[in-house]
Amino acid sequence: MTPDQLLLPSSFRFGTATAAAQIEGAAEEDGRGPSIWDVFAAEPGRIRGGDTPAVACDHYHRRAEDVRDLADLGVHDYRFSISWSRVLPDGRGTINLPGLDFYSRLVDDLLAAGIRPVPTLYHWDLPQALQSEGGWLSRSTSEAFADYAATMVDALGDRVTTWFTLNEMNVHTLYGHALTDHAPALGMGLDCLPVAHNLLRGHGLAVDAIRAAGPRQQAGVVQQHFPVRAASDSAEDIDAADLFRILTNWTFSDPILSGRYPEDWVAELVLTSAGLTAQQLEDDLVVVSRPLDHYGVNYYEPTLIEAPRPGKDYSGVLEVDFPADMPFRPVRVEGVERTDFDWPVVPSGLTDILVALRERYPDLPPVTVTENGCSYHDSPGPDGAVHDDRRIDYLRAHLHAVADAIAAGVDVRGYYVWSAMDNFEWAAGYAERFGLVHVDHTTQERTRKDSWYWYRDVITRAAG
Repeated sequence: MTPDQLLLPSSFRFGTATAAAQIEGAAEEDGRGPSIWDVFAAEPGRIRGGDTPAVACDHYHRRAEDVRDLADLGVHDYRFSISWSRVLPDGRGTINLPGLDFYSRLVDDLLAAGIRPVPTLYHWDLPQALQSEGGWLSRSTSEAFADYAATMVDALGDRVTTWFTLNEMNVHTLYGHALTDHAPALGMGLDCLPVAHNLLRGHGLAVDAIRAAGPRQQAGVVQQHFPVRAASDSAEDIDAADLFRILTNWTFSDPILSGRYPEDWVAELVLTSAGLTAQQLEDDLVVVSRPLDHYGVNYYEPTLIEAPRPGKDYSGVLEVDFPADMPFRPVRVEGVERTDFDWPVVPSGLTDILVALRERYPDLPPVTVTENGCSYHDSPGPDGAVHDDRRIDYLRAHLHAVADAIAAGVDVRGYYVWSAMDNFEWAAGYAERFGLVHVDHTTQERTRKDSWYWYRDVITRAAG
């Protein structure tokens, strides 16, 4: 078997993924309201290089060109997100018809190209109007999200049948609410658990809204999962790693897939910090755990955790820094290759987490790897081409890791490369490049990278 021959089912679906705030631009056009990321990026020092998502990849105006790239690539699926504030500028109430029309035309273009549209309803960009009312600390935001979900399914459900509710609730809760590295930068520490609960509740209510549209509609959620390992065999490091694993992985997947929080102390923290009664929590978990048709797993890297060492400098291990009172610290994974974003390259971690999910959840729905990719800073050379061999090696190895998980009994139905194009990489701005297509962020010129052609050939070979 050659390196590019993969033992994947004939029905396996290849795709790519993007997010609205990272590619669309047109931040103030056609009635769109501001999101928390527009406000966050406007604050000096928040984004590397002073970048903002105001223009991003100008996908709002270059939709046809970007769909043509997807069509030529041959992908089966395109996972994109919908900007809540483009459709509902105030988060609720009057629909902004030009914004809704953009997504309707995108769906039509994708279907005409033979590509299944796979929308994610929320990818971190809460309308600022709702943030001003309390954001995800407020239970009413969960209900507003369900109403927004119903709006989108009503508008697109005649053509779209595969939906994801929210993206990476754990990252959104940790980076944007426990810490201050992402919008809305609340810095609440572990007091942020009501955010986690309201996100989960919003997911469940949105699943109900999707289901209400009829039996053709399929609902799922996208979670970031990663193996968590202790940095040593010491009891302190093992306890710290267990705590981190519970809070970042299982606190978000157990309520959805098992109908409970992973530990009684987590449930008690949610109960008290959110001001809920025991009956309210029980009722909420019934909603959160609605059955799903599919489960999205995003994977980039494993995490190595130790108990804090007094006086040790932990800065630079991740692109975020943990406050001094956090009872765990990420440490650098040594002895492996690293991307230009300084993330460790550990393909076996994808197999490990997929197998761990199957073992933890006997009724795990069919899985799609909804994001996997890497940032390398390759740009067009003298020949005009982008020779990104390291990305090809990365994607190849992770596709083999998916095949290994399938061989181990995990029902994985598809794999989406992050990302379709270089984009606005949140707090890192435009410095990082995850795309199969290179984007010159000054001219907006697109250049298909060598990895784009490689992925096209993988898809073609799998179909043959």
